[in-house]
Amino acid sequence: MLEILDTTLRDGEQTAGVSFNHNEKLSIARMLLDEANVDRIEVASARVSAGELDAATAICQWAKRNGHLDKIEILGFVDGGPSVDWISKAGGRVINLLAKGSLRHVTEQLRKQPEEHVADIISNINLATSKGLRVNLYLEDWSNGMLHSPDYVNFIVDSLHDKGIDRFMLPDTLGILSPDQTFEFCQVMTRRYPNIRFDYHAHNDYDLAVANVYSAVRAGVLGIHVTVNGLGERAGNAPLASVVGVLNDMLQIPNSVNEKRLTHVCRMVESLSGIRIPDNKPLVGDSVFTQTAGVHADGDSKGHLYYNNLLPERFGRVRRYALGKLSGKANIVKNLQELGMNLSAEQVRLVTERVIELGDKKENINADDLPYIVADVLRGQHISTDEQLIRIVNYSLNLTRGLKPVATIRISIRDTEYEDTSRGDGQYDAFMKALWKIYDRLGRQHPRLVDYKVSIPPGGKTDALVETVIVWDNNGQELRTRGLDADQTEAAIKATVKMLNIIEKQI
Repeated sequence: MLEILDTTLRDGEQTAGVSFNHNEKLSIARMLLDEANVDRIEVASARVSAGELDAATAICQWAKRNGHLDKIEILGFVDGGPSVDWISKAGGRVINLLAKGSLRHVTEQLRKQPEEHVADIISNINLATSKGLRVNLYLEDWSNGMLHSPDYVNFIVDSLHDKGIDRFMLPDTLGILSPDQTFEFCQVMTRRYPNIRFDYHAHNDYDLAVANVYSAVRAGVLGIHVTVNGLGERAGNAPLASVVGVLNDMLQIPNSVNEKRLTHVCRMVESLSGIRIPDNKPLVGDSVFTQTAGVHADGDSKGHLYYNNLLPERFGRVRRYALGKLSGKANIVKNLQELGMNLSAEQVRLVTERVIELGDKKENINADDLPYIVADVLRGQHISTDEQLIRIVNYSLNLTRGLKPVATIRISIRDTEYEDTSRGDGQYDAFMKALWKIYDRLGRQHPRLVDYKVSIPPGGKTDALVETVIVWDNNGQELRTRGLDADQTEAAIKATVKMLNIIEKQI
């Protein structure tokens, strides 16, 4: 069975700006093994710091109590003993020994010959096994080794294949391979050494990590390295969620991972790492199960025409239908159904028109906004431009620190335009004072504002729609008008225009 090793706590922590503390590391380890159900986790690099030792020790103690200790792996170095001692002190049972997988790394970084490096590796393997540790071997820069020094790669594997190594790990350390190269090189290894268990460790510098994992598995590799959300040095590693989707659907390879918990694990690591998940991140991004175009919602209603195998329920999520300027009637109906609201065909048409109108001003209209839009439309207060006897031609609101806001407005009253300017204690107050100056100049009476209330949908997002409800006293007649917009002042102005037209129609 294919094994998945998650290295979020080792390689993932090499992401710029990411450093997990003791408790965070333990929490992530628990989630990966108990919730995501990955096969193995790499939790630390030996000899990094006292804090790293404390965290590794805590993870190993927890893992031992819960039967997971053999799933805990720690990176160690060919250093003659200190790494083995460090891992033993932490309570670990598995060392992932970092050796050199390309001739350049041996001769230029270590300044040694291949035979010397092999002798050092064997010495460290013997030391580790004498301390009761199992050994996996990283061939660092293996991808460059296969490209430029394949004889060296063969030499090192030939020299070590019978030395008690559980797994040989094949890293594309610099993320340089294409899917075709990955398949070719991995197949060379699996065919030449059919009795060796190989892992493949992808990096994402060309955004090909998941594709390369696909190719490595097809070539017969039995272990895949991933990180949560693709964390890792430079462009990161192959992301756990995406790899699981490919394994299950594209390759249909059995694996242990619990898909249902992936979203929760990814969101928790997002919070702890401070690295945001992009909205369009496959499987776990906010937008990936949201249909925007109306034609897609319509197709989903007629036989799930825009579904693929990545059903959101597999990952503990639900399908949503975005609202905005691209919305069609089907989007609206889908969202109304979720809210338990049943509207007539004409009401749906009016709500759809209003959503599209608001969508031109607001990037996204949330399902939480929809009840406000429905209320605005069904109360019959949304007056089209053609029906308005009084309308705002344009206005300018200026807000300068230390000075009172200034409003300049131009309105049309029964097709005649008027303009004025005024200061106020706020932008809406300045607007109203400029408006009443026009009314006073024309000898027109105007109502008195009695109450002003602003509300937004739950969640308090800065881009939420704002509903402004204003109560007016017009010579003893109480008028209550509502305005809905992404901008609070604009919502209040819309409520005001509605009030003016109600009064004007009574004249």
